[in-house]
Amino acid sequence: MARKMLVDGELSQTNADEAHYHFDLFVIGAGSGGVRAARFSANYGAKVGICELPFHPISSEVIGGVGGTCVIRGCVPKKILVYGAAFGGEIEDARNYGWEVNENLDFNWKKLLHKKTDEIIRLNGIYKRLLSSAGVKLFEGEGKIVGPNEVEVTQLDGTKLSYSAKHILIATGSRAHRLPIPGQELAITSDEALSLEDLPKRAVVLGGGYIAVEFASIWRGLGATVDLFFRKELPLRGFDDEMRAVVARNLEGRGINLHPRTNLTELIKTDNGIKVVTDHGEELIADVVLFATGRVPNSKRLNLEAVGVELDKTGAVKVDEYSCTNIPSIWAVGDVTNRMNLTPVALMEGTCFAKTVFGGESSKPDYSNIPCAVFSIPPLSVVGLSEEQAIEQANGDVLVFTSTFNPMKNTISGRQEKTVMKLVIDAETDKVLGASMCGPDAPEIMQGIAVGLKCGATKAQFDSTVGIHPSAAEEFVTMRSVSRRITAGGKPKTNL
Repeated sequence: MARKMLVDGELSQTNADEAHYHFDLFVIGAGSGGVRAARFSANYGAKVGICELPFHPISSEVIGGVGGTCVIRGCVPKKILVYGAAFGGEIEDARNYGWEVNENLDFNWKKLLHKKTDEIIRLNGIYKRLLSSAGVKLFEGEGKIVGPNEVEVTQLDGTKLSYSAKHILIATGSRAHRLPIPGQELAITSDEALSLEDLPKRAVVLGGGYIAVEFASIWRGLGATVDLFFRKELPLRGFDDEMRAVVARNLEGRGINLHPRTNLTELIKTDNGIKVVTDHGEELIADVVLFATGRVPNSKRLNLEAVGVELDKTGAVKVDEYSCTNIPSIWAVGDVTNRMNLTPVALMEGTCFAKTVFGGESSKPDYSNIPCAVFSIPPLSVVGLSEEQAIEQANGDVLVFTSTFNPMKNTISGRQEKTVMKLVIDAETDKVLGASMCGPDAPEIMQGIAVGLKCGATKAQFDSTVGIHPSAAEEFVTMRSVSRRITAGGKPKTNL
C-alpha cells in the first residue's frame, strides 16, 4: 500500500520507483527526539531504521546508549541524585516535627549510585522495547551520512553496513564542553559527575547554568563543601533577574560558596587534591572540579560537510521551521540543532517531524510558553516571558505581581528559606505573559500554570480561580496587589 507524505506542505504519493530504498526513514541517534520520531513515523506506516552507539553511563564519541543523554546521563539520573541530596535537609527539618533523629547519620554514596545505575539500565531496556514494539529496526553502532539518501553504520566489530533511506533524521544530541585551560584533563563533566566512584568532600563547580547549579545543590546536600564559580553577577543567565537573585540567595543559605564574576585559569594536580587557580589569583584545593560550561552539538563525526549539510559556527545543524536541513531528504531534531535544548522540546520536534513527513499533517514546533525547571534545592521553574523579556517585547505597560512568603512547612521546621512567586502581565490586554516560582514543588506547580499560559489566560481568570488551601500553589491565584508597573520602554526594577 502506498504511503502518503507531506513535505514542505505539499502532499505527494510515493511511487513505484521509490521501492528501492531500504527504509522510508533512517534515524541516527536513539535519544529522546530520535526514538520519538522513529516510533511515531513507524506508527504512520513508515519502514524505519535507527542506530545508536553501545550503552555506557559515561559517553564518548564511540559509546552512548538507547535513551540518550536525558535517560542515561542527564535529567533522569540527575533527578535521582537531587532526590537523594534533598533528604539531608528533610531529615534536619524533621526534628521540629517530633522525629528524634540520631546526630550521626550515615550516607552510603555507593548504594545510591548503584540504584541510579540500575534505573538507567532499566530505562535503556524500556526504550529498546518501545522501538521494537513499534516495528523499528535498531542497529548498534556509529552512524554517518554518506549521501542524501544513504547512511553507513559501523558495528562494534568494525563491520560497515550501508542502507538507503527516503529520509534521514539526525538526532545525535550534544556533548559537554571542556574549558581549554591548563590542567583541563583533571576536571570532569556532568557525565562523570553522575558516576563518581567516591563522593567528593570538596567540590569546585565552574559554570552558571542549569547543570552547575544543580550539581552544586546535589553535592552540598550530600555534605560536601562546594564552591561555585561563574562569570556573571548572578547564576542562570537568561532567566528572570529577580528569580536569579532568589536562587543565589538560596544556594548561599544552603552553604554553597558563590564566586561571581570569577573564572578558572589553571588546574594543578597535588598530593592533597586538585589545586584550582582563579583569574583573581585565588587558590583552593578540591577533590573534584566539574566543568559545567555548556554543551556542543554532536555533529563532528557524521560526515555532514561532505554531504553538503549546512552547520552553524557551533557545529549545530541548520534547519528550517519544519526541522529540514538544506538537503531536502535530511532532517534534524533535538540538541544537535541547538534551538531550545530541552528533552520535551526534542520530543515535540520529533513528533512534528513524523506528522509532517509521514502523517499527512504539516506541523511546526511551537516554542512559545515552554515551561522549564532548574532542579536546584529548592527548585526554580518558569514559563513564558521573564520580566526583562516582557518589557523588551511588550508594546505597552507591564504589570508585575510578586509574592514572597515562608512556606507552611518551614514555619515548624524553622528553615529560613522563602518561596518567591511572580506573574508578569500585559497591562493593556490583561494577558499573563510569564510566571516564575522558586520554592518546593515549583516544577509540579508550573506544569499546570503552563497550560493556562498556552490557552492565553488572563490575570482576571487567574484571580477568578479558587485556590487549593492550604498550599503554596494557591498564591498564584491570590496575588491581588501590583508590585510594580513598568511603563513602555522602561527598565525593570526588582524588590531585591
